[in-house]
Amino acid sequence: MLSLKNISIIQGNFQLSNISLDIAKGEYTVLMGKTGCGKTTILESICGLRKINSGAIMLNDQDITSMKPAERCIGYVPQEGTLFSSMDVRGNLSFSLRIRKWDKERVASRVNELGELLGIGHLLDRNITGLSGGERQRIALGRGLAFYPEFLCMDEPLSALDEPTRDEMYSLLQSLKKELKITALHISHSMSDAEVLADKVLKMENNQIIE
Repeated sequence: MLSLKNISIIQGNFQLSNISLDIAKGEYTVLMGKTGCGKTTILESICGLRKINSGAIMLNDQDITSMKPAERCIGYVPQEGTLFSSMDVRGNLSFSLRIRKWDKERVASRVNELGELLGIGHLLDRNITGLSGGERQRIALGRGLAFYPEFLCMDEPLSALDEPTRDEMYSLLQSLKKELKITALHISHSMSDAEVLADKVLKMENNQIIE
Protein backbone atom coordinates (compact mmCIF):
# COMPACT_ATOMS: atom_id res chain seq x y z
CA MET A 1 0.00 0.00 0.00
CA LEU A 2 1.17 3.51 -0.79
CA SER A 3 0.02 6.50 1.27
CA LEU A 4 0.66 10.22 1.01
CA LYS A 5 -0.01 11.89 4.33
CA ASN A 6 -0.59 15.64 4.12
CA ILE A 7 2.35 16.33 1.84
CA SER A 8 3.16 19.88 0.79
CA ILE A 9 5.47 20.92 -2.04
CA ILE A 10 6.61 24.47 -2.75
CA GLN A 11 8.56 25.34 -5.89
CA GLY A 12 8.77 29.01 -6.74
CA ASN A 13 5.21 30.31 -7.20
CA PHE A 14 3.82 26.78 -7.45
CA GLN A 15 2.48 25.16 -4.31
CA LEU A 16 0.64 21.97 -3.33
CA SER A 17 -0.63 21.77 0.23
CA ASN A 18 -1.83 18.91 2.44
CA ILE A 19 -2.19 16.31 -0.31
CA SER A 20 -3.26 12.86 0.88
CA LEU A 21 -4.09 9.63 -0.95
CA ASP A 22 -4.09 5.87 -0.39
CA ILE A 23 -3.49 3.21 -3.03
CA ALA A 24 -4.13 -0.33 -1.86
CA LYS A 25 -1.80 -3.23 -2.68
CA GLY A 26 -2.63 -4.60 -6.14
CA GLU A 27 -4.67 -1.54 -7.10
CA TYR A 28 -4.15 0.20 -10.46
CA THR A 29 -4.96 3.87 -9.95
CA VAL A 30 -5.27 6.53 -12.67
CA LEU A 31 -4.80 10.16 -11.61
CA MET A 32 -6.33 12.78 -13.93
CA GLY A 33 -6.48 16.58 -13.97
CA LYS A 34 -5.71 19.69 -15.98
CA THR A 35 -2.22 20.39 -17.30
CA GLY A 36 -0.13 22.16 -14.66
CA CYS A 37 -2.26 21.11 -11.69
CA GLY A 38 0.55 19.12 -10.07
CA LYS A 39 0.02 15.50 -11.15
CA THR A 40 3.60 14.94 -12.30
CA THR A 41 4.91 16.80 -9.24
CA ILE A 42 3.12 14.29 -7.00
CA LEU A 43 4.44 11.36 -9.04
CA GLU A 44 8.01 12.68 -8.85
CA SER A 45 7.73 13.16 -5.08
CA ILE A 46 6.67 9.52 -4.70
CA CYS A 47 9.68 8.40 -6.75
CA GLY A 48 12.05 10.60 -4.75
CA LEU A 49 12.84 12.89 -7.68
CA ARG A 50 11.31 15.91 -5.97
CA LYS A 51 11.61 16.81 -2.29
CA ILE A 52 8.52 17.52 -0.26
CA ASN A 53 8.39 20.36 2.27
CA SER A 54 6.23 18.57 4.80
CA GLY A 55 4.18 15.43 5.30
CA ALA A 56 5.11 11.77 4.79
CA ILE A 57 5.22 9.16 2.03
CA MET A 58 4.61 5.60 3.24
CA LEU A 59 5.09 2.38 1.27
CA ASN A 60 3.84 -0.81 2.93
CA ASP A 61 3.96 0.92 6.34
CA GLN A 62 7.56 2.06 5.83
CA ASP A 63 8.35 5.78 5.83
CA ILE A 64 10.25 6.38 2.57
CA THR A 65 10.06 10.20 2.66
CA SER A 66 13.81 10.74 3.05
CA MET A 67 15.02 7.74 1.05
CA LYS A 68 17.00 8.12 -2.18
CA PRO A 69 15.13 7.08 -5.37
CA ALA A 70 17.07 3.80 -5.74
CA GLU A 71 16.22 2.82 -2.16
CA ARG A 72 12.44 3.17 -2.51
CA CYS A 73 11.64 0.00 -4.50
CA ILE A 74 9.49 2.12 -6.84
CA GLY A 75 9.59 1.66 -10.61
CA TYR A 76 9.28 4.75 -12.80
CA VAL A 77 8.13 5.11 -16.40
CA PRO A 78 8.69 8.75 -17.45
CA GLN A 79 6.57 10.60 -19.96
CA GLU A 80 7.24 9.47 -23.56
CA GLY A 81 9.37 6.60 -22.19
CA THR A 82 12.71 8.41 -22.25
CA LEU A 83 15.42 5.80 -22.94
CA PHE A 84 19.23 5.83 -22.86
CA SER A 85 20.26 6.32 -26.50
CA SER A 86 23.85 5.23 -25.74
CA MET A 87 22.64 1.73 -24.76
CA ASP A 88 20.96 -1.04 -26.71
CA VAL A 89 17.64 -2.50 -25.55
CA ARG A 90 19.39 -5.03 -23.31
CA GLY A 91 21.38 -2.23 -21.67
CA ASN A 92 18.26 -0.18 -21.01
CA LEU A 93 16.44 -3.13 -19.42
CA SER A 94 19.42 -4.08 -17.27
CA PHE A 95 20.32 -0.56 -16.11
CA SER A 96 18.44 -0.58 -12.80
CA LEU A 97 19.73 -4.09 -12.05
CA ARG A 98 23.36 -3.19 -12.62
CA ILE A 99 23.19 -0.15 -10.34
CA ARG A 100 21.72 -2.47 -7.70
CA LYS A 101 24.77 -4.72 -8.22
CA TRP A 102 22.93 -7.84 -9.37
CA ASP A 103 25.35 -10.51 -10.63
CA LYS A 104 25.70 -10.96 -14.40
CA GLU A 105 23.85 -14.27 -14.62
CA ARG A 106 20.87 -12.95 -12.68
CA VAL A 107 20.80 -9.78 -14.82
CA ALA A 108 20.88 -11.80 -18.05
CA SER A 109 18.11 -14.09 -16.82
CA ARG A 110 15.87 -11.19 -15.81
CA VAL A 111 16.42 -9.32 -19.09
CA ASN A 112 15.48 -12.42 -21.09
CA GLU A 113 12.41 -12.85 -18.88
CA LEU A 114 11.36 -9.23 -19.50
CA GLY A 115 11.91 -9.66 -23.23
CA GLU A 116 9.49 -12.58 -23.28
CA LEU A 117 6.99 -10.93 -20.93
CA LEU A 118 6.82 -7.73 -22.98
CA GLY A 119 7.11 -9.26 -26.46
CA ILE A 120 10.47 -7.59 -27.20
CA GLY A 121 12.84 -10.56 -26.97
CA HIS A 122 13.76 -10.12 -30.65
CA LEU A 123 14.86 -6.53 -29.96
CA LEU A 124 17.29 -7.09 -27.09
CA ASP A 125 20.44 -6.47 -29.14
CA ARG A 126 18.95 -3.61 -31.17
CA ASN A 127 19.95 0.01 -30.81
CA ILE A 128 17.24 2.33 -29.51
CA THR A 129 17.38 4.45 -32.69
CA GLY A 130 14.71 3.52 -35.19
CA LEU A 131 12.40 1.67 -32.81
CA SER A 132 8.67 2.42 -32.98
CA GLY A 133 6.82 4.32 -30.28
CA GLY A 134 5.17 1.14 -29.04
CA GLU A 135 8.48 -0.71 -28.87
CA ARG A 136 10.11 2.14 -26.98
CA GLN A 137 7.22 2.22 -24.52
CA ARG A 138 7.49 -1.52 -23.87
CA ILE A 139 11.20 -1.06 -23.13
CA ALA A 140 10.48 1.86 -20.78
CA LEU A 141 7.90 -0.27 -19.00
CA GLY A 142 10.35 -3.15 -18.75
CA ARG A 143 12.98 -0.87 -17.28
CA GLY A 144 10.49 0.25 -14.64
CA LEU A 145 9.53 -3.33 -13.78
CA ALA A 146 13.00 -4.87 -13.99
CA PHE A 147 13.92 -4.98 -10.29
CA TYR A 148 10.51 -6.26 -9.08
CA PRO A 149 9.34 -2.92 -7.63
CA GLU A 150 6.68 -2.85 -4.96
CA PHE A 151 5.02 0.13 -6.68
CA LEU A 152 5.03 1.44 -10.24
CA CYS A 153 4.72 5.12 -11.26
CA MET A 154 3.86 5.96 -14.88
CA ASP A 155 3.68 9.50 -16.24
CA GLU A 156 1.31 9.58 -19.25
CA PRO A 157 2.86 6.39 -20.65
CA LEU A 158 0.44 6.12 -23.59
CA SER A 159 -0.02 9.77 -24.57
CA ALA A 160 2.37 9.75 -27.56
CA LEU A 161 1.03 6.54 -29.14
CA ASP A 162 -1.31 6.18 -32.10
CA GLU A 163 -4.65 4.45 -31.51
CA PRO A 164 -3.70 0.91 -32.72
CA THR A 165 -0.49 0.97 -30.65
CA ARG A 166 -2.36 2.28 -27.63
CA ASP A 167 -4.81 -0.62 -27.92
CA GLU A 168 -1.84 -3.02 -27.96
CA MET A 169 -0.47 -1.38 -24.81
CA TYR A 170 -3.89 -1.62 -23.14
CA SER A 171 -3.82 -5.38 -23.72
CA LEU A 172 -0.26 -5.63 -22.41
CA LEU A 173 -0.98 -3.60 -19.27
CA GLN A 174 -4.15 -5.57 -18.57
CA SER A 175 -2.19 -8.80 -18.86
CA LEU A 176 0.57 -7.46 -16.56
CA LYS A 177 -2.05 -6.37 -14.01
CA LYS A 178 -3.44 -9.88 -13.94
CA GLU A 179 -0.13 -11.74 -14.00
CA LEU A 180 2.03 -9.52 -11.77
CA LYS A 181 -0.71 -7.97 -9.60
CA ILE A 182 1.12 -4.68 -9.88
CA THR A 183 0.29 -1.73 -7.66
CA ALA A 184 0.48 1.39 -9.81
CA LEU A 185 -0.19 5.10 -10.18
CA HIS A 186 -0.77 6.09 -13.81
CA ILE A 187 -0.96 9.80 -14.71
CA SER A 188 -3.22 10.44 -17.70
CA HIS A 189 -5.43 12.96 -19.54
CA SER A 190 -7.30 10.16 -21.29
CA MET A 191 -10.68 8.93 -20.10
CA SER A 192 -10.17 5.77 -22.14
CA ASP A 193 -7.01 4.99 -20.12
CA ALA A 194 -9.09 5.26 -16.97
CA GLU A 195 -12.03 3.26 -18.32
CA VAL A 196 -9.90 0.40 -19.67
CA LEU A 197 -7.21 0.11 -16.98
CA ALA A 198 -8.19 1.69 -13.67
CA ASP A 199 -9.39 -0.01 -10.52
CA LYS A 200 -9.70 3.50 -9.06
CA VAL A 201 -9.79 6.92 -10.71
CA LEU A 202 -8.61 10.03 -8.87
CA LYS A 203 -8.87 13.64 -10.02
CA MET A 204 -6.62 16.55 -9.12
CA GLU A 205 -8.78 19.63 -8.68
CA ASN A 206 -8.32 22.87 -6.72
CA ASN A 207 -5.17 21.59 -5.00
CA GLN A 208 -6.97 18.47 -3.78
CA ILE A 209 -7.24 14.84 -4.89
CA ILE A 210 -10.79 13.51 -5.11
CA GLU A 211 -12.02 10.02 -6.00
